[in-house]
Amino acid sequence: MAEIQNTLTSKDYKSDQEVRWCPGCGDHAIMNAIQRALPELDVKKEDFAFISGIGCSSRFPYYMNTYGFHSIHGRASAIASGVKVANPKLSVWQITGDGDAMAIGGNHFIHAIRRNIDVNIILFNNEIYGLTKGQYSPTSKFGAVTKTSPYGTVEHPFHPGELVIGAQGKFFARSIDSNLKLSQEIFIEAGKYHGASVVEVLQNCVIYNDKTHAALSDREHKEDRTIILKHGEPMIFGKDRDKGLILDAEHLKLKVVELGDKYTEKDLLVHNAKEKNPGIHLMLANMRYPDYPVAFGVIRSVEAQTYDQAVSKQVEEIKAKSSFKCVDDLLNSGTTWEV
Repeated sequence: MAEIQNTLTSKDYKSDQEVRWCPGCGDHAIMNAIQRALPELDVKKEDFAFISGIGCSSRFPYYMNTYGFHSIHGRASAIASGVKVANPKLSVWQITGDGDAMAIGGNHFIHAIRRNIDVNIILFNNEIYGLTKGQYSPTSKFGAVTKTSPYGTVEHPFHPGELVIGAQGKFFARSIDSNLKLSQEIFIEAGKYHGASVVEVLQNCVIYNDKTHAALSDREHKEDRTIILKHGEPMIFGKDRDKGLILDAEHLKLKVVELGDKYTEKDLLVHNAKEKNPGIHLMLANMRYPDYPVAFGVIRSVEAQTYDQAVSKQVEEIKAKSSFKCVDDLLNSGTTWEV
């Protein structure tokens, strides 16, 4: 393990292909964070596989010096699932966008999560279709004016965290493209997790949806508008570390409080990412500015048997009990004739 970590760097995971994302696109930062995270994992370079669908983010495998597969629209989850089940030793990463994963690929997406297939799903969320030139996506804000909603969309968006947890997801985290260090830390945690990990990265599209996450990336105010959750630590935030979250038992919801005479750090909720009951995790994932700070970090990380483990176990159990030891045994098991 030490040899792998000490001899590989982020440069070893960069391909020789020209990166053809727009200058200023958040995809650049996400890719750099992943390339920095991979050397920290106990995985051989040849055991990484990056699978993508269709979209700006889905060019990702070309830019990685690893195995990869650029698949078709919405089918990355299905292909990544097959890759992992057929090759359990591989570290499989699915690169997808909010349109690719949640519109045409929505069914595959939720079932990969429900089955808990050991795949790391990185969801680039820019709340727009960028590659096809600016149509609204399943995560576009209500009322968003786009090429396909010139008077404002009348659809309510998906909240990725809510969708993941609703699909019985065991690992959900969130980052933002402008915080490369946080993204790198989360990708390392996702890579080490055994099961379906979903990391939503709030990403800026400078051409078709510029500054859609500006309220959360603004240098002056971001610390008062976001909270970085860490397992086992109090839910405290703010530029002056003077705000926190408590559970309002009367109304069964989270409440933002200011620290001072009435509330101290001891009154705040302590983040437990490993809690099996998803109630608090769902509340945290659904927090929206300006009523709440938006939660970043690993929100949920619960251990459970993976689909690929269950399949391998079932195959071995059936093989051990079967009277068929080879194909000839099967072919000669019924009534046979020699001709």
